[in-house]
Amino acid sequence: MKPRISILTLGVADLERSLAFYRDGLGLPTEGIIGREFEHGAVAFFDLSGGVKLAIFAQDDLAHDAGLPKQPISSTAFAIGHNVLFREEVDEIMELARQAGADIVKKASETFWGGYGGYFRDPNGHLWEIAWNPAMLPSD
Repeated sequence: MKPRISILTLGVADLERSLAFYRDGLGLPTEGIIGREFEHGAVAFFDLSGGVKLAIFAQDDLAHDAGLPKQPISSTAFAIGHNVLFREEVDEIMELARQAGADIVKKASETFWGGYGGYFRDPNGHLWEIAWNPAMLPSD
């Protein structure tokens, strides 16, 4: 297996609400919901840097597709990290997320590892970390 992730899929309670949060609230580019013609197939993809995609898929449909029983979303099972190039971007993105309906879990502050960051939960409870890490700046 090559060390790459091409798609990160989030199970969501309300596909339309999640589309609005990520597209309209955070400004992530997407063609919108596709696959509605298929039972359990409606999904939206967002273009991220490096060719990676973020997908949102109804949690019921994701459970059906995987053949697993639906489980509650846990905000502490994993976090999606978004590193920024400039420290000021952390506060800007945290505010953008708040205005879009995110729950600010931890306000941005200095970190123990020498950076600056904060956490929010999307409308489905998925945890995002927005961070400026001077030792790990993004290439773009």
